[in-house]
Amino acid sequence: MSDDDTVTTAPGGTVRALVERAAAQLAAAGVPSPRTDAEVLLAHDLGVDRSRLGVLAALGSAVAPVRFADLVAQRVQRVPLQHLTGRAPFRSLELAVGPGVFVPRPETEVVARFAVDEAARLVAAGGRPVVVDLCTGSGAIALAVAVEVPAARVHAVELDPMAHAWARRNADELAPALDLRLGDAASAFEDLDGTVDVVVSNPPYVPPGAVPQEVEVARHDPEAALYGGGDDGLEVPRRVVAAAARLLRPGGFVVVEHAEVQEHGARRLFTGPAWRDVAGHRDLTGRPRCTSARRA
Repeated sequence: MSDDDTVTTAPGGTVRALVERAAAQLAAAGVPSPRTDAEVLLAHDLGVDRSRLGVLAALGSAVAPVRFADLVAQRVQRVPLQHLTGRAPFRSLELAVGPGVFVPRPETEVVARFAVDEAARLVAAGGRPVVVDLCTGSGAIALAVAVEVPAARVHAVELDPMAHAWARRNADELAPALDLRLGDAASAFEDLDGTVDVVVSNPPYVPPGAVPQEVEVARHDPEAALYGGGDDGLEVPRRVVAAAARLLRPGGFVVVEHAEVQEHGARRLFTGPAWRDVAGHRDLTGRPRCTSARRA
């Protein structure tokens, strides 16, 4: 949107008043970041960058949003912000997301960083690393590696057809060369056995009966992307680790996300002669978030 009269004189209210009113509604509903969400929704409705709202507010500009009130009402009902805008930030990327796919979280950016850094290290050493993302969901981690380390050959797999469709959309937009497959992480990529340099995964890992604390997650993220199976929630991660043992070359690197309460259980997944250099890592909040190892 340009600095024309459609922004500065259209009826509806000033930017400041609209944001403050919406933020109050969202705060009353228990939304964790009410003002930020109000600004994001207004910017989305107006078709401007959020940073532009500050300028409009300072000028006392009046605007005429079309869907803002409805968007705020849905956010009050705890529909995820990312579903309302259709986009989710992840590292340097903006991903398309919506119903049927797990919304990528900031803590997973730490997991992606380990895969990106390992791939970049191998490229700097003169290699062209093969990277596999198991349980890719929206494609977030795979696409982060593909975009940030263009020399890497990146492969990804997703079991759920709806999530796979979102990943396909994101890959077509951001990294068309990504090898994206529909299938089970436990048996995928038999054609790559013993040749992979990096395996990365944010698999389902929530234990049975442990309802996620975030209302948006509990109500709107697909159960198949949340619950990991087994008494400890680590059945899917176990299969991921077994697949990594099959896929990785000697010395290859794997990193798997898990819940903070699963730190010790995740470490036990890497016991045995197949693994060395097992290490746990914390996210930016200081919570245990992922475990890495190398193929012996």
